[in-house]
Order: sequence, then C-alpha cells, then structure tokens
Amino acid sequence: MTAPKHSFACAGFHETRFSRRHALKVGGLGLLGLSLPKLLEAEETRNAERGTRNLPKPRAKSVIFLHQFGGPSHIDMFDMKPEAPEGIRGSHKPVSTKADGIAISEHLPRLCKVMDKVTLIRSMRHHMHNHNPASYYALTGHAPPVDDITLRDSPELFPAYGSVVDDLAPVSGALPTFVALPWVIGDGTITPGQGASFLGKVHDPLLVTRDPNKADFKLPELNLPAGITYERLMHRRSIQKIIDKQSSLLEHSAQALGMDAYYEKALAMLDSPKLREAFNLSAEPDAVRDSYGRTTYGQSCLLARRLVEAGTKFVTAYFSPNIGGDVGSGWDTHGNNDKKMFPVLEKYHLPMTDQTLPTLLEELDQRGLLDTTLVVWMGEFGRTPKINEKASRDHWPDCYTVLLAGGGVKRGFVYGESDKTASYPIKDPVRPDDLAATIYYLLGIDPHTEVRGAGDRPVLISEGNPVMGIVA
Repeated sequence: MTAPKHSFACAGFHETRFSRRHALKVGGLGLLGLSLPKLLEAEETRNAERGTRNLPKPRAKSVIFLHQFGGPSHIDMFDMKPEAPEGIRGSHKPVSTKADGIAISEHLPRLCKVMDKVTLIRSMRHHMHNHNPASYYALTGHAPPVDDITLRDSPELFPAYGSVVDDLAPVSGALPTFVALPWVIGDGTITPGQGASFLGKVHDPLLVTRDPNKADFKLPELNLPAGITYERLMHRRSIQKIIDKQSSLLEHSAQALGMDAYYEKALAMLDSPKLREAFNLSAEPDAVRDSYGRTTYGQSCLLARRLVEAGTKFVTAYFSPNIGGDVGSGWDTHGNNDKKMFPVLEKYHLPMTDQTLPTLLEELDQRGLLDTTLVVWMGEFGRTPKINEKASRDHWPDCYTVLLAGGGVKRGFVYGESDKTASYPIKDPVRPDDLAATIYYLLGIDPHTEVRGAGDRPVLISEGNPVMGIVA
C-alpha cells in the first residue's frame, strides 16, 4: 500500500488544502510558507486554571517514540516460545543476551548486547484488530470509539502524546516541543492521533517529511526568503500587526487557525542557530551516520537523537508510512503472494531494527542522555501465535511486547508474562492507557491532568495508571 496523500502545509492532517493565495490573504502568512506547524508557548495561566497538583518528580527530560507501523511479531522477537508446538514457535531461535534471563531472536545479535539497558513489557494487550484504530490507541493512549479501519481524525478523538506535552510542559524559547518525522502514516486513510486534535493546531508537531537520508536534506521552511533579512522580516511583521488589528475578520481567522501564534513561533525559529544546527546532519561524522544505517528510518533516529540533545522534548519517528509487510515497508507480515513472513523479517525488518535501535541506545548512553531520555519502541499490536496457511502471522492485540529504555525505567528487566504460546498475559497485564500514564509520569506530568476536550468538556489526558513496577 502506498503512503497516504497529505498536505505538508496543513499540519493538522486534515484533507482540506489551503492555497498559497488563501494564506496570503490571511495575515500575509505566505511569507514563511505554511509547512511549519503552528507552535507556540502554552498559556501561562494553565496551571492556575487547572488547580495545583502534586506532580510526580520528572525522571525523563525527553521522549523518543519509535512507532513500528504494521505490528511487529512479539513471538518472533522479544517473547519467543521455543517449547511451543510446531506451527506456533516459528523458525527463529532465541539466544541469550547481556541481560541475565532475557532471551530474544537470534536475528538481533547487536540488540542482544544492549538488552541490559532495556525493559520489556511482555503483557501489553487491547482489543483493536485494525491498523488505524490500534495505531491511534498506541499514539494517544486512548481507546478509539470503534475498531474500524476507516477511522478518521476528528475533534472528538484525543491528541498525540507530544501535543499533550506541548500543551502542558512546553519547551521555552525557539525550539519545538514536539517533532514528528519522516512521514504521515495511514492505512487507506490517515491514521488519527498524529496531531493535536482538540488541543488546537498550535500544538501540532513540527512535521518533517523530507528524507533525512538524502544528501540535500535541509529545512527550507526555516530559511528566510531570498533577499529578505531578518530585520526586514520583523519590520514587515510589525506592519502586519497594525493591519491585523484593523480587521476583525483577520483577527477571527488568526484565532481560529492558530496562525498568529504560529507566526510568532516561526519568527523565533528563524533566528535560532540551535534549531538549525540540530537539523544539520552533515555535521555528524560519516562513521556515526553509517552506524545508524543510511536509510530514511536510520537517519530519522539519528535526527531524533540530535533533537533531544538540543532540547526538544518529544520526537516521534515512524518506521514506515504504511503497514506494508514487504521489504522497504511496514511490519504487516501476513504473507504476500510467494513472499512469506520469515524471509522478509530476516532480509529487512530485523536487520534494520538491529542496526538502528542498538546504535541509538548506545549513543544516548555514551552521551549521558539515556538516563533522561525515554525511548519507546512499539507497534500497534503483535502477531498471532498460530502461523497461518501462508506461513505468516495475522494481527494479534491480545498480547504483545513493548520495549522501553532510559528515562527512569529499569535496566535489563522484564515486566509481565504471557502464557505458553504468547497468546494472552498471565501476569501483570498492561493496557496502552497504562503505558500512556507511565510516559506522562516519567516526564513529571500528572497522568490524570484534566484538559478541555471537544465541546469544552473536561477530559483526562490518561485513563490509565503508571506501571510503577518498571520505574527504576
């Protein structure tokens, strides 16, 4: 399946497209281009409005969320069952790792060497069998209203983790709080839960859809138009403010679309050498870039490391724009004509994972960043324990594994347990709601903070409870 069409200009991921002419009419915003999402500082009165809370002590300063679209097979990677009957255990063998008592796939030899930095939750579960609703659940921590593959974004659905963080605990200065790269994902329709939803477009991520693996990778959105100096731009902005105040239409439009706040943040970004340098991948030694893999996903993980090092608080990097199931795409390995699941895993998915993930964890640790950076590696569900007639595995949300590292979680640890066939949790089941609460807790955000949802109704950012058993 091909990647979903989307408008880079509209960071809210709606299918409506705004022409440059329309943008120029609304406050002259065509000057910078519309590809930069609407980012701004959260309201200073937010805490007073919501009341004083006893917030958890922050253990993580940032999160790198690695979403494995398509659903990786837990039983063939992190929760192997070598004693299970044939037709369940698969063709791969488990091997010991640097963490005592933890065995993972023989096709992940480099990852074996860093498992002492990792916590595995082997008891994740929910009941969504379709990619879009299950991915929405993974990206927001809130169960979708229906298990429907055509689930679309709407103001009633919840925002992405990074958008909540941008609202409640934004980064100060010119750096974005939330960055998403290098695609907008979707299965037929754009997967909801990638943007700010009812929190407003100002909390959408800085969306980077340029390929960081290309030699000419850069962000022209952060560059001034030819022939315009920063001082001249600021002068134009002053004139524009005067004009805007005289036009109630423009004022209402700016308020509705978050344009004015976006413009102010965009201007600050234009004058931010720190942000420009974070995106300058050419500053990295070739050996470092090679270690991540000269792939779009590998270089996205490297860019994620550079962004959290610069001060960005939440980075989401997507493995693939589509569910795929073949070489060069996502983890939906049902079996594709004569291409079976296990050779595809061996040729593409597992080698890619075994190159990028250990490198990211090692680099974060060597740079003193792992203790304060929570890495979350997860898909929307696992795969069926029983191998199907195509020598592949189907969707299985009833039990799967999530990998966590850094940011205050235990090292070399397994939480939860599945049954003898990795079909269901038999100890310490964890819902995506609980994982969401854990992420917020580790960031020092009360997981039960109340925000205003659609229709101005009060809603909680998480209905789950932090998994304290994994906290170091």
